[in-house]
Amino acid sequence: MGPIDLHTHTSFSDGEFPPGELVCKAAEAGLGALAITDHDTMDGLDEALEAGAETGMEVVPGCELSVSFQGRTMHVLGLWVRHREADALRAALAGILGGREARNQYMVEKLRSLGMDIDYQQLLDSAQGTVGRPHMARILVERGAVKSYEAAFRKYLGRQGLAYAPKPSLPLEVAVASLHEARATVALAHPYLLGVSGRPLEELVRACKEIGVDALEAYYTDHSQTRTREYIELARRLDMGVCGGSDFHGRAKPGVRLGAGRGTLRVPYEVLEDLKARREAKGLWT
Repeated sequence: MGPIDLHTHTSFSDGEFPPGELVCKAAEAGLGALAITDHDTMDGLDEALEAGAETGMEVVPGCELSVSFQGRTMHVLGLWVRHREADALRAALAGILGGREARNQYMVEKLRSLGMDIDYQQLLDSAQGTVGRPHMARILVERGAVKSYEAAFRKYLGRQGLAYAPKPSLPLEVAVASLHEARATVALAHPYLLGVSGRPLEELVRACKEIGVDALEAYYTDHSQTRTREYIELARRLDMGVCGGSDFHGRAKPGVRLGAGRGTLRVPYEVLEDLKARREAKGLWT
């Protein structure tokens, strides 16, 4: 089987391509499996699963949530989420989306105060699903306010940007409980972004496991080989699963290729097999 990609985004959140098209691109790239993990929404999963059935691509339905834990913001992935039965998860997502809308409106008003020609309806019109900062970046590039997505984030939309506002998040305990109720495997995403390593990282990941996090995203576009090995070994010591993916968005993350990241990422199919075995051991099926 070909390599896998368990972390991707479609136009239903802040990615470039519709779910069906993204699944077709994964098939063309020779991937063995693809997970759709849009931010705070599951609305594109039916389309992705239909495309998977048509192309023969193994599609893992998922989502990505922003969570808060021990005073820090983190992201978790839910893999194999039963999205048609996930009432508690949908309620949690509805709360997040309400906070997202308030954040987006604040950032648009801040951009306007800085002289940017943008209004909230334009932002809504530019998005198929969940509205996010990449949609703002696209408008800024199209209007000539900046030359690239990177410049938009660096000057205006990133954490140090002039129009930045923090993203709403769920307590980790609530996110994990909601995802588990939806029969999902919960993974801590891109641990390098936590900014810790060694013993502090192990203590943090151990605390996440005690709450119910099942796996660690060891393979990731911006993880060095040294970091990847560190995370794989950490997961082994804590008896957690391992997952990985590119965090593909399309134009919103230039240079990040589906299944290959910046060119060196390769997540072996065996990673998926181990996650499935762990699910079966818990009485969960894919």
